[in-house]
Amino acid sequence: MFISTIRSISRLTKFHLSQYEANSKISLLSSSAITIGKRFKHVGSQSPRSGKRESGNTHHGKFEVDSVSTEQHDIIAESDESISLLDDKEYDTIVNTTMHVVNKKLLNLHNVMVLQPYIKWGPNKVKNIKPENQLAEAESLVRTLNWSVVVSLKVSLENTDRKMVFGSGKLDELKQIVNKCNSEGQPISCIFISKGTLKFVQKLSLSKFFGIPVMDRYSVVIQILRLHAITTEARLQVALAEIPYIRSQMREIETQGNIGQNLYLTDTQKMMLKKREKRLQQELEKLRTHRELLRNKRKQKQFPVVAVVGYTNCGKTSLIKALTNETSLQPRNQLFATLDVTAHAGMLPCRLEVLFMDTVGFMSDIPTGLIECFVATLEDALDADIIVHVQDISHDDWILQRNHVEKTLITLMRHTSSNNSINGNKKIDEKVSLDNVINVGNKIDLVSYEKTENIKDLRVVSSKTLAGINDLLIELEEKILQATDRVKMTIRVPMGGEEMQWLYKNTAVTSSEADPNNNQKILLNCVISRTTLEIFKHRFIG
Repeated sequence: MFISTIRSISRLTKFHLSQYEANSKISLLSSSAITIGKRFKHVGSQSPRSGKRESGNTHHGKFEVDSVSTEQHDIIAESDESISLLDDKEYDTIVNTTMHVVNKKLLNLHNVMVLQPYIKWGPNKVKNIKPENQLAEAESLVRTLNWSVVVSLKVSLENTDRKMVFGSGKLDELKQIVNKCNSEGQPISCIFISKGTLKFVQKLSLSKFFGIPVMDRYSVVIQILRLHAITTEARLQVALAEIPYIRSQMREIETQGNIGQNLYLTDTQKMMLKKREKRLQQELEKLRTHRELLRNKRKQKQFPVVAVVGYTNCGKTSLIKALTNETSLQPRNQLFATLDVTAHAGMLPCRLEVLFMDTVGFMSDIPTGLIECFVATLEDALDADIIVHVQDISHDDWILQRNHVEKTLITLMRHTSSNNSINGNKKIDEKVSLDNVINVGNKIDLVSYEKTENIKDLRVVSSKTLAGINDLLIELEEKILQATDRVKMTIRVPMGGEEMQWLYKNTAVTSSEADPNNNQKILLNCVISRTTLEIFKHRFIG
């Protein structure tokens, strides 16, 4: 069944037998037959209804490539410079003052009141998004930190520019709720106002009024990034993302007089912050160079790369696990669970080896500058042959999430382009968005059949039940063969000869069979790039 499906979509290049038989007795045949190869096992077929793979001896397998298998997580050893940057007590004092950073050992001690402000009317109203969904996302941010949500509320406003954000009547109402929770044995220790960034004067005034810390989305997201940052690269990027926020908060203190009272930066601290930012950028530039070397190595080995991107918690890691059958992958139902771009080995139905790159998720209502600190790792995605944009279609606001990811990607691509090319201002939006992106609607197991029927511009799948996964693999194969200028063909070579060894080393040999017309020859079914084909012809055919 799977073979016939591949045959129906194969784009094959035909060659004239006589031209090559006469010169070297090596023939190139057009063929779409896919069978079990010598080194690899075939991808299992899939039931169109349940999405489950049928039983048998066919399944995904890891490919064995020295330069890639050791790169599975791109873990880079900490340098002395990195260690000193990540263990700076003087800096910790500053960041604690501005962002209320909590030690990891104390993460489970916060009881939080979550407030979702929204503009009910007027030109500043956010269209097509429900405050209920915004509030649910804010609660998810808090729970990702293992903090407890004691109470959560939507609060309608005319604007968010007031010194205390809310009106006096609403403030009194909120304080009564805080006092009630305290008297009932659920003391609130922190208030999270789900807005991108609050002015320092707003946070300070509200903290004084309620008597507890007040945090905005930027500072909560930083807490999550700190919690999930494991590798040196991720920790350095998070550290760099903190500095613009600290600088903006402290600048406000200086420009508005005594609002900060005893909170200010000494000249020595300002210099320390500036030097720290420069050192972080230098360390990340070293890592960026290292990643560029890895990318160049992959290009030399001609490994196709598929970047998997999407809104945070849309199921990127789960999809990669479904595509690769990599049992070591353990997806987590958390926001920003993935901070490092990691490479995972997989195979297409034609047995071509590919790398799936897992990336950091995007989120709305946080400054793009925070995400830009992860450009060094996101460049792996921006430089991929194919980008798979995963979308959680079970979410009410999935279309808005989709639009946000696309806009952020374009912003990052412009940022990268301006850094790497003198043509940084060239228009790349349509080319990048339309040519090499596959839009995938994930989690169809959580939505009704009628809803999936009405979605026409997505490849719908379920990473959990595997429904649609094989169809996605087929589309990926077609797109990758086109993007990397590869073709599928059968090549007749002498049995056990140098030509046979060369093809096994330099192409993806999907299967082999004896030549029924000549027992001295063997037919190798290959996936080969046109460049490699020309090298083969020059070396063995002349």
